[in-house]
Amino acid sequence: MHPFLLTYTGSLTPSVSAFTKKPNTQTAEIEATVIFEAETEKPDVKVRWQRDSKDISSSYKYTISAEGNMHSLTINNVVQEDAVGYAVIAGVSKVKFELKIKESEVKEPQKAVSPDPAVVEPKPEEPKETPSAPTESSAADTSGTASDGVAPEGLPESHQPDTRQDLTGLFTERPQSGEVNVGENITFVARVCGESLLKKPTVKWFKGKWMDLASKSGKHLQLKEHYDRNTKVYTFEMHIIAAKANFAGAYRCEVSSRDKFDSCNFDLAVHEARTTDGFDIRTAFRRTSTDAGEDSGELDFSALLKKRAVHVSTEPEVDAWEILQKSSPSEYEKIAFQYGITDLRGMLKRLKKMKKEKKKSAAFLRKLDPAYQVEKAHKIKLQIEVANPDAEVKWLKNGQEIHLTGRYIFESVGNKRFLTINNCALADDAAYTCMIGEEKTVTELFVKEPPVLIVRNLEDQMVMKGERAEFECDVSEEGAQVKWEKDGVELTRDESFKYRFKKDGCKHVLIINDVTKEDCGHYRVKTNGGQSLAELMVQEKQLEVYQSIADLTVKAKDQAVFKCEVSDENVKGIWYKNGVEVKPDARTHITHIGRIHKLTIDDVKPEDEGDYTFVPEGYAFNLSAKLNFLEVKIDFVPRQDPPKIHLDCMGRTAESTILVVAGNKLRLDVPITGDPAPTVVWTKGEKGSFKEGESSPEPRHTWTVKNGEVLTDSDGRVHVESTKGHCIFTIEGAERQDEGVYSVIVRNPAGEDTADINVKVGEDSCIVQWDPPLFDGGQPVIGYVLERKKKKSYRWMRLNFDPYKETTYEAKRMIEGVAYEMRIYAVNAIGMSRPSAASQPFVPVAPTSEPTGLCVDDISDTTISLKWRAPERIGSAELEGYGVEYCKEGSDEWIPAFKGLTDRTSVIIRDLPTGEKMQFRVRAYNMAGPSPPATLQQAVTIREIMQRPKIWVPRNLHQTLIKKVGETINLVIPFQGKPRPQVTWTKNDEPLDPKQVSIRNSNTDTILFIRRSERKDSGNYDVQVQIENVEDRASVNIQIVDLPGPPQNLKAIDVWGFNVALEWKPPKDNGNCDITGYTIQKADKKTMEWYTVFEQYRRTNCVVSDLIMGNEYVFRVYAMNMVGLSPEPCLSKDSAYIQKTGIVYKPPSYKERDFSEVPKFTHPLMSRSVIAGYNATLSCSVRGIPKPKITWYKNKMDITNEAKYRMFSNQGVLTLEIRKPCPFDGGVYMCKAINSSGEDVVECKLEVRRKYMPLTQELLRDLLSNS
Repeated sequence: MHPFLLTYTGSLTPSVSAFTKKPNTQTAEIEATVIFEAETEKPDVKVRWQRDSKDISSSYKYTISAEGNMHSLTINNVVQEDAVGYAVIAGVSKVKFELKIKESEVKEPQKAVSPDPAVVEPKPEEPKETPSAPTESSAADTSGTASDGVAPEGLPESHQPDTRQDLTGLFTERPQSGEVNVGENITFVARVCGESLLKKPTVKWFKGKWMDLASKSGKHLQLKEHYDRNTKVYTFEMHIIAAKANFAGAYRCEVSSRDKFDSCNFDLAVHEARTTDGFDIRTAFRRTSTDAGEDSGELDFSALLKKRAVHVSTEPEVDAWEILQKSSPSEYEKIAFQYGITDLRGMLKRLKKMKKEKKKSAAFLRKLDPAYQVEKAHKIKLQIEVANPDAEVKWLKNGQEIHLTGRYIFESVGNKRFLTINNCALADDAAYTCMIGEEKTVTELFVKEPPVLIVRNLEDQMVMKGERAEFECDVSEEGAQVKWEKDGVELTRDESFKYRFKKDGCKHVLIINDVTKEDCGHYRVKTNGGQSLAELMVQEKQLEVYQSIADLTVKAKDQAVFKCEVSDENVKGIWYKNGVEVKPDARTHITHIGRIHKLTIDDVKPEDEGDYTFVPEGYAFNLSAKLNFLEVKIDFVPRQDPPKIHLDCMGRTAESTILVVAGNKLRLDVPITGDPAPTVVWTKGEKGSFKEGESSPEPRHTWTVKNGEVLTDSDGRVHVESTKGHCIFTIEGAERQDEGVYSVIVRNPAGEDTADINVKVGEDSCIVQWDPPLFDGGQPVIGYVLERKKKKSYRWMRLNFDPYKETTYEAKRMIEGVAYEMRIYAVNAIGMSRPSAASQPFVPVAPTSEPTGLCVDDISDTTISLKWRAPERIGSAELEGYGVEYCKEGSDEWIPAFKGLTDRTSVIIRDLPTGEKMQFRVRAYNMAGPSPPATLQQAVTIREIMQRPKIWVPRNLHQTLIKKVGETINLVIPFQGKPRPQVTWTKNDEPLDPKQVSIRNSNTDTILFIRRSERKDSGNYDVQVQIENVEDRASVNIQIVDLPGPPQNLKAIDVWGFNVALEWKPPKDNGNCDITGYTIQKADKKTMEWYTVFEQYRRTNCVVSDLIMGNEYVFRVYAMNMVGLSPEPCLSKDSAYIQKTGIVYKPPSYKERDFSEVPKFTHPLMSRSVIAGYNATLSCSVRGIPKPKITWYKNKMDITNEAKYRMFSNQGVLTLEIRKPCPFDGGVYMCKAINSSGEDVVECKLEVRRKYMPLTQELLRDLLSNS
């Protein structure tokens, strides 16, 4: 038990308390008077007293007094319900204290009997701070039970209220529990004082544990809020419209603002609508309470039960209390229906309270709350108080004992025991039990996941019809659930796979296939923490015509084909002839393949002539062409067919290369056609290929065949012959020089055809070595026989037929790149031995051809740069690199330019002697060795060739470069010169400031860079490149422009009629560029709304016309240049008044009359008697000039700023609305009207009756007589 608790609601830094004396917790007896006193540091501090976080106002129950620094709260006639927590607040300091009731004086709860209504007289009910619903005490009971750590009975677990509370006390008025009949409306109100809040508080309404009602707004639920600027109070309302039975349950209201939080639980009971003619059930029973609460005590159902006993049943009366005490909770509703209990909820709460008072824990002084709430990854601490400080406590989670770990921490401080759970996860959402011996207390921990936020929003999409659209967004957590909607309708997967939902970590994608016009709309993605909206726009594809139909002229019996190609292959179309649709038949064929549409007419006849049109479906255009029928007189002409060469592969590609082994016969058999028989010409060109665009080299050999006879022949190894349909070219014993490209050309009067065939002759060789056999068979070995075969072949070919006496042999006529194997036989006088084992497979390789295109790229005094191209023939072995060598002219000693080989086709050789003549060569290397060298045609003298410096100024810099202030300047000026020239920049013949301008130079250009240009950067920039005494110069003019200043000395020089002549001077600052014009505006001096008269006006004087007579005008002028308008205008010093013309009207003079009038009430206030709990109004009317100030008083106390009252004034009718008055709102109400002429007062009496009248003997006698 703490004597007080001080809460800081402002900064996190502790501030000095506003109290010098704080109230302490007190213990009192029933019906005693208790005084709490507090002393503030300053006398003018506003002090508020609270009971259960609700502000307390002065009444007969509570007396609040303040004298200087001393403040006191007096509680009269203490009852058991006053034993709650209180607080006093001054500024940002809050002190909490309690009022306790002595246990010896606590009265035992009365037994549930039905006392005589005439004996028990109800006491005055306890005053409330604000008017509440009829079931306000039910809410108090609910909060009371929650603090005892036991969940309310009769409620499902999902509707148990969240008992989380905070010490900040944000609520000034909490929503109260209420009851409503099915089909009726009810409103719950919560108020939050915003005086100490930096921003608008966030309010959430929940039903049960986590059902957020914000997403349920609609026909039956509306959430409203408004802010009163005078009182700085936020009001939040939840309206339930046409309530249904399933709306009943526990609700919670949460308010948060930065690091402050507060919550309140309340209940809603929904009853079935009952109609009983001629009988008021409220008069049939009353409560047996002896305290002041109107809903406290036990319900007396005697009158109701007796009445029903006479007319309905003859069974003896039963005690409903005893039946409920002995029954299980599942039978409560059945018993209530059987015995006519209408307030079952109130009876169950009191029954539970009786049970709890009978059962007290011996081990626990304070148990766990029924439920706790914590956000994911946060920390929570569970606390109990034990009776025995030495008692051992055991903590369990879902029935399993919790052991001490890094996440679970056990603490013991005196009688208090704590369980701290760090970094809460979803797995910690469970039931926790604290046990001491056999006794235990249970609570439930709810772990709330943080809301999933949308990190990257959706973007609007515009796609073409038929394409695919994708919407992407990123959320704050992986695996989060999102909902996609289109125009408010949720999207789901369907059988057509129109929508696809893709999830990749934090990225979520909505894919829409085959977009149509119906897919246009707004698409929304929703999470529990936000939403994002984007629009999808679909455009029709513009059909493009890739090939249009062309006019045709055909002869009889020929075929006519109209063909067109469009961009969309899905577009269909219709063919028309002279406006009539063409139907396919035996001669007419219509085809559609992809983007191509064809109309084919076989065996054309004269009637087929006409205009043909193709119309694409869905598009407003067509393609037209004309078919012309040509009648031809047939004469006999000998048939001529152009010649044609029929080869599968032609050209100089790898597929058209024919490989022949050196020494074998080469036979080229080429099929040809043509009528008359063509002349065949065979030519052989150079081995290398030639580039496109170059003229082909002259052929080295030519062979011509006509009608089977050879016209030309070169030597006896080459044979050329021609037969019907074939042309044969043969070379006997192919040699290496026979390699090359062979071209065959066929010609006849109808045309010619050409084909190229690439022939490659292989003559690689290998050296074979072996050892003599270990056993010669008794006869000396006279020689050896060698055989070879290709690796993948089974046929061995003998290389020599006579015995070879040496043990080393060179095998020739092998094909480069083909794997071979070899074996050897030993031969003596007896015969041949068995063959040796085959050798390991090997591949003959040859060096590459020499590199091509060797030339000098650059040269200096000590270095030279060479470059070349790769060899034309690489061969089957991979190219390993290039070697570069050099030597002095006249010397044969070649020196390597560097160690090893290089893969590049260019190299720089350094440290060469200056002035020497040097020769260079390059060789390509592979595994077969170096290639023949490529050598420069002549020696090179090592001496740098001087190149005059020259600056190449870009074309855009030949004129002045204009930039706005703040823009970046980046000038790239290329130049040439060798050796590298020296670059110098100057501005207006002065060096550049390196802090403002950056210069970067390279071998070929110089760059001037200014990150943020300023006006002072304008000027003429000169760049100079110099090599020794030779130099070149160029200049660049840069102009930095800015907005101009305002014009000067604007004045109206003349006014006549409806015109004003203006004149002004140009601005002092033109922004470093020419003034392009002025903008002139006018304004009526009454409204001062500006209107533009002239724009882009070039002169410094103008005449403003069409002004309105009787108005007075002022003018202003803006200057304008290429950047824009001047920031400030120039205003005219004097205004111009347009005089009215004609007779001047002189209004008559009248004597001013005094209309002032003393306030007088024309309709007084009328005394009223109202029922407690229902809004009441007091009305009167007043007149007075000037309008009087109205003030309302209750018992001579000003109630203007009281939240309970609302004042209205409409055309002199004054209304005071009292919200849900209670008996303590009765008294004398006065309305005072005051103005400068006087004042008037009217008053009345208001009596507030209880909602339920006491059941006296006379009232009971009247009820029985009426029934």
